[in-house]
Amino acid sequence: MHLVPVSLTYFLEVARTGSVSEAAQTLNVAPSAISRQIAKLEAGVGVPLFVRHPRGMTVTDAGSRLLAHARRSEAESAALVDELRTGRGADVRSVTVACSEGFGRRVVPGALAAFRRAHPDVTFRLDIVPRQEATRRVAEGVADVAATYAMGPQHDVRVECAVVIPVAAIVPSGHELAGRERITLAELSAHPLALGSAGTSQRELFDIGVQLEGLTVRPALVCDALAPQYEFVRSGGGIALVGDLGDLDEGASAEGVAYVRVDHPVFRQREAQIQTMLGRRLPWAASQFTELLVSRLDRRS
Repeated sequence: MHLVPVSLTYFLEVARTGSVSEAAQTLNVAPSAISRQIAKLEAGVGVPLFVRHPRGMTVTDAGSRLLAHARRSEAESAALVDELRTGRGADVRSVTVACSEGFGRRVVPGALAAFRRAHPDVTFRLDIVPRQEATRRVAEGVADVAATYAMGPQHDVRVECAVVIPVAAIVPSGHELAGRERITLAELSAHPLALGSAGTSQRELFDIGVQLEGLTVRPALVCDALAPQYEFVRSGGGIALVGDLGDLDEGASAEGVAYVRVDHPVFRQREAQIQTMLGRRLPWAASQFTELLVSRLDRRS
């Protein structure tokens, strides 16, 4: 059941897919019905909401503003329907969290456990996704809150907290670099490296840094998942990189690794952020959990 008007439902799907035909297929309705509703919506507001291209449609500036409103309405109506169906009030509900993998190791699971100890009637869904996907899910109301990395201004979400997180090299216990407090990119690049793929923010900044330093690096391993990188390091295959989201403070020796800060200003261009939907009034549980995440991330600054 949807409380959002059908015209906005169709508008949302066309904006998401960029195509009337794809939206019609997803919604299982005739393309002509969607076109009529979009035309009616545009006539009602008095301005075009889409720019029509031969291969699809993109929202105009006015369409972008309506899209933000429609996403908020959809998220809030879905929450209300859930509360009505289950009989749960605003103080008892589930919270959906999206986070990138670095946050999924310690920061977010620790916050989930702490929140559940205080509020055992609140349940969570946690999705580990790439950083841009975490932001998209919050912007579209799929997730209540995101914990992720970002570079540059964020216009589609509300940034509740932003902290520059240092980057560290993960080295095997007993490695020649293990006792160092900091190392340079040149020192790091002299060893076999496990790095994320070119689309990840940390790899992008690393590549910029080595280019600025005039270094040539060929990774020994390219992998976006952290668990294989840690095992690669423990097994003596090389060195990997990680953001300091609590990993450096505890458990390093138990994991068979050590951490050494990488000293280069290029990594300061990336922020760890807690994000929520622009203009949305979060339900009580989601709002309180967001505050807890913010407080835990603030400790890293």
